[in-house]
Order: sequence, then C-alpha cells, then structure tokens
Amino acid sequence: MSNLDQFESIFRSAVKDPYQHQSIQIKTILLVTDLSRQDADAYQQKIHRFLNALDGHQAIKWEILCQDDFKQVDQLIKIVEKSTADLICSYRNLHSSGWKYPYSLGSQMDILLQATTTPVLILPHPKAGKAASHSLKTTHNVMVMTDHLNEHHQLIQYATAFTDNNGLLTLSHIEDQRVFDRYIEAIGKIDTIDTDQAKIRLAEQLLKEPADYIESCREVLLAESGLLKIEALVDFGNSLAEYKKHIEQHQLDLLVLSAKDQKQMAMHGMTYPLAIELRQIPLLML
Repeated sequence: MSNLDQFESIFRSAVKDPYQHQSIQIKTILLVTDLSRQDADAYQQKIHRFLNALDGHQAIKWEILCQDDFKQVDQLIKIVEKSTADLICSYRNLHSSGWKYPYSLGSQMDILLQATTTPVLILPHPKAGKAASHSLKTTHNVMVMTDHLNEHHQLIQYATAFTDNNGLLTLSHIEDQRVFDRYIEAIGKIDTIDTDQAKIRLAEQLLKEPADYIESCREVLLAESGLLKIEALVDFGNSLAEYKKHIEQHQLDLLVLSAKDQKQMAMHGMTYPLAIELRQIPLLML
C-alpha cells in the first residue's frame, strides 16, 4: 500500500457521522382496534398506562376506532389519511382470525405500514395470549434494531421519547455473519490479499463504525438527559436469532425498527420476519 493510500484509509476510518438529536412530541394517538366500543375504551386505558413515558408535560389526545368504524383496508386508510395523529397503535390481523396463526401481520396491517408515514406501534393481539408476562406494563427497557444504525437518526429519536426516565435504551447493530463469511471466502481466492489479515481488519472496521456512532449518541443523549442509560449491542450473528435471544434474556419492553425501504415498496430488510415472529412484545415501526 502506498503512503497516499494509507493516509486516505486512515482519513476515511476517522470520518464519523455523529448523531443529531431532535425531540419527538406525541400529541395525538390513533388507536385502531376491531373490538367493541366498551372493550376498545378499556384497551385504550391499558395502552395509555404502558405509554406513560410519552405524557411529559402535556396530556395526550386519543382517537379510538372500534369494530363498527371500519371493515375494509380502504376504509381504514381513508380514516388514517384524515387523522392528524402523531402515532398509530394497533395489532396484527385486524378484522381477521389470522391472529391464531404465526404467519402474517394481516393484509390491513401490511398495507397500513407502507401507506402511512405516521409511526405505527404494533401491539400483541389482545386475544392471542402470546404477550410476554412483562409486556405492556412499562417502557423501561427499549431497543433500537437496524443493520445501518448511523443512517437512522429518527429511530433513536423515537426510542428515546418512548423510554422511561431511568430506563435502559439499547442501540443495536448486528452484522450478518453469513454475508461476512461469504465475502471472506471470496477474498481467500485472491492471491494478492492476506485473507487472515483481511478477516481481522474488516471485522474490526465493520464493528468500529456502529460502535463509534453509538458513542456519539451516548454523548448527545446524556447531555440532553442524564437519566437515560444507554448500552451498545454490536456483534456478528444471525439477526433474527440474535434479537429473539436478546428479547428473551433481557425482557425487552419495546423494539424500535424501520418498516420502510427507499428502494422498494416491500418492508425493509429483516423487519418483516422479525415482525412476524416477535409477537410477545410491542414493535414501533417507522
């Protein structure tokens, strides 16, 4: 490597994209259910207690949809388009018995997630009995999930708003081990590259960038509020397996993840399989 190439590599590795914080305010919440009016009102009270961290200094206004307010997805979308809500709360398989099976979010939720720019909080289905024992009680333990953490400032901004005072916010970045191994195998076939050295240095760099970004988040958020505890989860692994294990071991109250992909109409990356399988806790989808 020439001195110029070496200098350029050092310079690029030092470039950081620091976290930029912006406070999130939730003034109005739209709760979408297929329950009776009485059951929907009782359910709203439960969710309101769960989202206590959002109240701040201003009471939240709630709009509630029950089973008689809509049946078809086009009716739901029209209601959502007219709403000024800052957050939509609902659960999978609306107006469907599909909640009995662990295979989908249901057509209404699938379309809603892509058709609106409003964040959607997907709650455990009230009839399915799949919620974890600690679920819907507090937002003390919140985690952000992404494979490109420094490209998603908004995920962290929302996660911070939802986390209780003195709560724990985990910022996570999981590199796909299988993809990494495939590239190292390809590098091993190039005789001009030291494979062992490349494997070590590449792994270090892939983990260093999100770790540096998380440290910048910690500095900014602690300056904003010294009450918030922040941890990093940066590692290699199979994303779905790693997140399922972390949720079970650490009793997560809320997982925050991106539902949008700028390059396609379908849901972002690992989000859909995670949303399908993680039925025991709420998921905040942006």
